[in-house]
Amino acid sequence: MKQNTTIAAISTAQGEGGIGVIRISGGGATAVADKVFQNINGRRLSDMRGYTAAFGNIVSRGETLDEAVALVFRAPHSYTGEDVVELSCHGGMYITKLVLRAVLEAGAVPAEAGEFTKRAFLNGKLDLTEAEAVMDIISAKSRSAARTAVSIKEGALRKIITEVKDELLSLTAHLSAWADYPEEDIAEVSEGDIRSVCEHAEKTLQHLLETYDMGQAVKQGIDTVIAGRPNVGKSTLMNLLSGYEKSIVTDIPGTTRDVVEDTVLVGDVILRLSDTAGLRDTDDAVEKIGVERARKKLGQCGLLLAVFDNSRELDGEDLDLMDLSSEVPTIAIINKSDLENQLDINKIKNKISNIVFISAAKGEGREDVIRAVEKIAGTDCLNPSEGILSNERQRSNVANALHSVTEARTALEFGMTFDAITVSLEDAISELLEMTGEKTSEEVIDRVFHHFCVGK
Repeated sequence: MKQNTTIAAISTAQGEGGIGVIRISGGGATAVADKVFQNINGRRLSDMRGYTAAFGNIVSRGETLDEAVALVFRAPHSYTGEDVVELSCHGGMYITKLVLRAVLEAGAVPAEAGEFTKRAFLNGKLDLTEAEAVMDIISAKSRSAARTAVSIKEGALRKIITEVKDELLSLTAHLSAWADYPEEDIAEVSEGDIRSVCEHAEKTLQHLLETYDMGQAVKQGIDTVIAGRPNVGKSTLMNLLSGYEKSIVTDIPGTTRDVVEDTVLVGDVILRLSDTAGLRDTDDAVEKIGVERARKKLGQCGLLLAVFDNSRELDGEDLDLMDLSSEVPTIAIINKSDLENQLDINKIKNKISNIVFISAAKGEGREDVIRAVEKIAGTDCLNPSEGILSNERQRSNVANALHSVTEARTALEFGMTFDAITVSLEDAISELLEMTGEKTSEEVIDRVFHHFCVGK
């Protein structure tokens, strides 16, 4: 399914830099490039082999626009599977746009968002999960996110799905052949064989579903709320995790009157932090609004950092916070650990299993917080090479496939005909084929590549 047009776009970030790259892909890539690129040795790009480079000038309407290096890639051994030329000129928004304009005037058409990767998919260079991983690599904000995306790009998830799909296909083909050609000498499929294949598929697909939340935590981060009574050290903790003074810190209770937000990398986990107003009853109208917003944030967060003061006894606000912690994953942060203990630690342990001792003011305990966060997020035992689900489309396909496989096994247990079992297995196979893009609609493909940046 090759496209007929030759497309072009700027493939480097828009801004000043050492180089700017204009990528051209399609059957006419070298012909278009030859119209704007003059090789210093006079040789045409159309006469060059793949994986070769040339130095020359970009010329348009008789005017030299810039010096450039041209890289030539030949089909099918290129990113898109088509002939590709990449023109590397000096970086900068003006000059790269000027070179792109010259390429478009030479016969190329502007590439749509994600069209280079879409062509790579359509030409069999990538499956749909690997194509989606390309954007995950670009947008990765942590080491875990990058490693996971690279692993999926290299086929870790595809291999898992292909194994399950092939087993289901073999079973379905055997069931269909045995049912359709009874006069042939085809071995009957045993119930044990069907049960074994279904149980293995269920186990594998269920494990993939369990990785989804982990994948989201790695890729997008966790909405995290720092909560506690006034002057317990929430803002100091916020600054400790952020690495700079994001929140105002004073000894005056109620200094933080609204939700202060920041995104920080804690170990290998992205936390979208919210430093909230101290939870207390107050007559201050402004602070009261902040407390109400804090309570609303608590009900929506994915992780709660509940801060307690080691130097003070538990009060009613602490107890309320402990009760709220039962509704979300929570880490109890015992702050001011350098001061004399007045806090009933055992009472907190009865409510919250994850406890960390820190002295935020002295900058002590950050590593312990990191380990606790990674444990809750599951990244402490993350193995990127296993392949994990990274978006809702993939999760939906796997969930639907799992439902159909379970339906097939249940039909077997109820003594239903093999025809009924085959229908459920075929539904599961269809979901897995859609996930990898081997059998899917134009609408799904367009939706996947719609989120890509132009030039990739």
